[in-house]
Amino acid sequence: MTRWAAIARRIRVPVGFAFAALYLWLAKPSATSICAGSVLIITGLAIRALASGHVRKNEQLTTSGPYAYTRHPLYLGSLIMAAGFSLAARSWWIALMTILIFATIYTPVMLAEETFLRQRFPHFDDYARAVPRLWPRLTSFTSGRGSFSWKLYCQHREYNALMGSVVILVVLAVKLLRNSN
Repeated sequence: MTRWAAIARRIRVPVGFAFAALYLWLAKPSATSICAGSVLIITGLAIRALASGHVRKNEQLTTSGPYAYTRHPLYLGSLIMAAGFSLAARSWWIALMTILIFATIYTPVMLAEETFLRQRFPHFDDYARAVPRLWPRLTSFTSGRGSFSWKLYCQHREYNALMGSVVILVVLAVKLLRNSN
């Protein structure tokens, strides 16, 4: 893992919380932007939920579910959610900061995770040749040996993404209502 990837991995959560505060301050939501953004947010949450219910971290190379279409469905879901929140906020500054954060923090973390997976699972290279890093392929890589597990979903605490999204959307709605009076 590169030095920056190690730093990025450690700071991604605190940066996310700091960005959330800035996000709520800069957001200028409208009813339309919140509704349109919510469609993307729900899509991203669904992708993340499906991925978290399939992945068995450090135990096996997951190639079922969303992992049959993209090597990083959790990050894809996060990126779609971020696009939804950017849309909901109606702020170019937020959109630009979101792109910057993803490029400087999440991209190195994805690459470092691939290095780890390559070392841990000998057949990762075959999988990587067949399945795109982020943007999904249109057909499934495999029939998949695995099914969705609520136990894994809960074990990975993916419900936190849902709860956090609901809180942010409620705050945006309150901000909209306060600004319209």
